[in-house]
Amino acid sequence: MHELILHHYPTSPFAEKTRLMLGFKQLSWRSVMIPPVMPKPDVTALTGGYRKTPVLQVGADIYCDTALMARRLDAEKATPAFFPEGQELIVASFAQWVDSVVFQHAVSLVFQPESAALRFGKLPPEAVKAFMADRAGLFGGGSLTRLPLEHAKHNWPAIMARAEQQLSRSEGDYLFGEPSIADFSLAHCLWFLKGTPVTAPLVDDYPEVAAWFGRVLGFGHGSAGEMLSSEAVEIARNAEPAALPVEDFVDPNGFAAGQKVLVAATDYGVDPVEGELMFVGREEIILRRQDERAGVVHVHFPRLGFRIEAR
Repeated sequence: MHELILHHYPTSPFAEKTRLMLGFKQLSWRSVMIPPVMPKPDVTALTGGYRKTPVLQVGADIYCDTALMARRLDAEKATPAFFPEGQELIVASFAQWVDSVVFQHAVSLVFQPESAALRFGKLPPEAVKAFMADRAGLFGGGSLTRLPLEHAKHNWPAIMARAEQQLSRSEGDYLFGEPSIADFSLAHCLWFLKGTPVTAPLVDDYPEVAAWFGRVLGFGHGSAGEMLSSEAVEIARNAEPAALPVEDFVDPNGFAAGQKVLVAATDYGVDPVEGELMFVGREEIILRRQDERAGVVHVHFPRLGFRIEAR
């Protein structure tokens, strides 16, 4: 049984989402700190070029995107579940909407000049310049574009009013009664906003949301131990990828197992990963890659939000 290894950095909102998911499951994991900007040579050895944060590693299996990580963590420990029985569609669909639309608003609000000045105030100018250049590359070429700040400010009260209403009428302490992936998706956007006093009132001014947010943060981060990124690469090299899912290979576009392909996100961070297509299922794409440092690895992507292209 391989340990769960999370490649992340402290200020990444999607990394916080995953840390809270690990806390919800009360799981033990190893923490590998990675740079917030490219290059990330050890991560690249594992993923083949996927540049978003975080990345979850289990032996020689590498999981990209928090939507798929939630399903992998459910496989690791079935209860409590991220997709409660009978609510699978609604919580997954809500989470997908939040991770794109609400997150887009959060990014615009967080990086407005007054907030950014506080967030980056203690960093040297060259570090700020490198970060902004990296993010320009991250958000280039995909379907997700930078939302104008005035649009984000205009829309935010409606988004929060809907959350307030949902929480006030929910039959439980969470968005849809019991905790689910929906809660962790919305919480990480609000955690991002809480980072400076400029944007914190966008959370604190909504009492139902603020109370719920505190409950989600109360799950903590589980039990983490530090690990060097070089150690994680060596673990991958010495491991064998897990068996493929017992599920039909389903691709209506005619891609076949064993074919050389590229897989890339469609929204942002669209850098393609090249490999041998091993599996396409209802929720998951798996590529086989061979790296001179990491050895043979299987890189896992969600089906939704990613594309396959012939190499």
